[in-house]
Amino acid sequence: MPVVTATDALLIIDMQVDFLPGGALAVTGADALVPVINQLGHLPFGLVVATQDWHPADHVSFRKRGGPWPVHCVAGSKGAALSPALDQARIGVLLRKGLDRDIDSYSAFGDNDRIGRTGLDGLLRDRGITRVFLTGVALDYCVAASARDACRAGFDTVVLHDACRSVKAMSGRILETLRAEGIGAASCADLLPAP
Repeated sequence: MPVVTATDALLIIDMQVDFLPGGALAVTGADALVPVINQLGHLPFGLVVATQDWHPADHVSFRKRGGPWPVHCVAGSKGAALSPALDQARIGVLLRKGLDRDIDSYSAFGDNDRIGRTGLDGLLRDRGITRVFLTGVALDYCVAASARDACRAGFDTVVLHDACRSVKAMSGRILETLRAEGIGAASCADLLPAP
């Protein structure tokens, strides 16, 4: 059972209104993640990071520009806000991604072109972080991309599978693929004290 210490970081990926039920790009069951993520936030992580898609209104990922997604998480909109039920008191860093109109950014660490970087890896190292735990949405896109980049950057990387939801119902297959790439998986019960 992993023990959370000050050398661990919690990454809360894209827990935004547009990805919750009723949002522009709703992920089924995403709202059910908020209470458990709030519980995780009370553990002694050295850093808690929350990410937000923060897109211009004419972002390349939008269908109106030939992308795969409906308009979502437009910078400054209600849909781009973090879930109002998410406890933000322990969030030490709010990282916004997808700001360039012509490049998408699934990963918390950088753009999909693998050129533009957010600086998160350096920030984590500066804070003495050696292991990251990932939660949020969507497991098959932004969580997986962030986990892969964390692992490539040399961090011990663990996806908290029961604190993530996928766009497509194939979470088991995604976790198997990530495991084969050296990324661990755990449940929230492995970290949280017994009730």
